[in-house]
Amino acid sequence: MVLLLKGYALFAEADSLRPDSALHYLPFPVAIVVGGLKARYLFLPSCRRNLSRIDSLSEPGPWQFFRPWFFIFLLSMILLGVWLSGWASGNYGKLLAVSSMDLTLSVALLGSLVGFKDGAAFRATVSSCGPGS
Repeated sequence: MVLLLKGYALFAEADSLRPDSALHYLPFPVAIVVGGLKARYLFLPSCRRNLSRIDSLSEPGPWQFFRPWFFIFLLSMILLGVWLSGWASGNYGKLLAVSSMDLTLSVALLGSLVGFKDGAAFRATVSSCGPGS
């Protein structure tokens, strides 16, 4: 949700720079199309692999949900996002590019929630904690 709000804030800044241009509406359809493709072909398969790996652990702890490289990658992505927002500030084209990137990533992440829709992430926990356990 934070990325969605950040992407919209960058869009609003681009709109304030050139309110008469219709080009600044481009990030929204780009985000829906590219974000949907990312969710379907990149994030969902990764989500399913991670859920299978977690399911195979005998007694998973919170520190085992993600591998160590994930946290390094996450930190670098956050720092890059902060830097890109500052870099784009005041430049119409750069604001549109970074806004598109943020909105695309947020749509992809929200779209990957479908991987949790069937409850696969919680199936083992529910079956071991339910009535009659």
